[in-house]
Amino acid sequence: MRDERVKKLASVLLTHSVKVIKAEKVLIRGSIITKPLITELIDQAYSMGAFPYVELFDDEINLHLAKNYKRAQLETQANWQMQVYKDVDAVIVIIGEENDAEMAGIPKEMHRLRGEIMKPVSEFYVNNRKWVLLNYPTKGLAQKAGMSTREFEDYLFAVCTVDYEKMANAVAPLKRLMEKTDQVRLVSPGTDLRFSIKDIPVIPCTGEANVPDGEIFTAPIKDSVNGTILFNTPCPYHGTTFRNVKLTFENGKITEATSDNTDKLNEILDTDEGSRYIGEFAIGFNPHIEEPMGDILFDEKICGSLHFTPGEAYEEADNGNKSAVHWDMVLIQRPEYGGGEIYFDDVLIRKDGKFVLPELESLNQENLK
Repeated sequence: MRDERVKKLASVLLTHSVKVIKAEKVLIRGSIITKPLITELIDQAYSMGAFPYVELFDDEINLHLAKNYKRAQLETQANWQMQVYKDVDAVIVIIGEENDAEMAGIPKEMHRLRGEIMKPVSEFYVNNRKWVLLNYPTKGLAQKAGMSTREFEDYLFAVCTVDYEKMANAVAPLKRLMEKTDQVRLVSPGTDLRFSIKDIPVIPCTGEANVPDGEIFTAPIKDSVNGTILFNTPCPYHGTTFRNVKLTFENGKITEATSDNTDKLNEILDTDEGSRYIGEFAIGFNPHIEEPMGDILFDEKICGSLHFTPGEAYEEADNGNKSAVHWDMVLIQRPEYGGGEIYFDDVLIRKDGKFVLPELESLNQENLK
């Protein structure tokens, strides 16, 4: 029997996220565990007059490949993948995570080599094709969330099929306000940070590129960040999870970084010149996502949260920072996490996770549910 929630999610992906039309070519990438959603996407794409294509991948196979990557090997793979993306109109990537630490033992230089060579490929489809990325409910992801498999399935389908049209209307006033803002100040326990977002584009995210979704992002002017930020959620990166990450900035650059694994944290931040500068500042507001689970596709959308990102800036909101790293780190400002404030040009816009300006109140959790 088909799960009606899978049918609804497939419809959201095809009609809202990538907006498929007749005769378009749709690439569906996912692991075999995501087969129920893949087959539903195939059927619905055909019913819309589109042409579905499927690529299957497996974490264990990818692990064996990654152990001994060679530059020439990856360059050939990048050429093949680039041609695929040039041939399609839309890309749907479904992550079926069974073990978050599967790639933890891969040497840093292998991650860096693959990131360097595959970067133009990912940039091409992100900037030139309709695309969406999402997680599929697995036992591994349920365990990470601290839920039973059935409970997590219910949770995932709820957060992924929120009313994105309502969310898009609610975020429009915040976009206009951020576009007029120069100075931003973030205050929380262990955090007092200032930076400018003047004239950097502002991008609302309401189900088009990520599912679940619910954020708005921009980037700080590269050399404008000063102060300290302490993140109160887990910060996963390539299979390793860091806690109590604290970053101190001087004129945009991270000059001090500590965590429960300070040496490895700094090793990552020393990947290249851009990895000690910030490429993104974003505010999260998905009403159904309240607690961190160590998966950034969910955590960066937590209601009452913000995230700050060492590394590469997105092309849509480019501050000039380039890096092989793009590491979203999340700070929750709701009262149970210590509270906090966001100020735009010295005006309080959000306190303890709730927007306080009348024109922004529709973004609060109780109004988006």
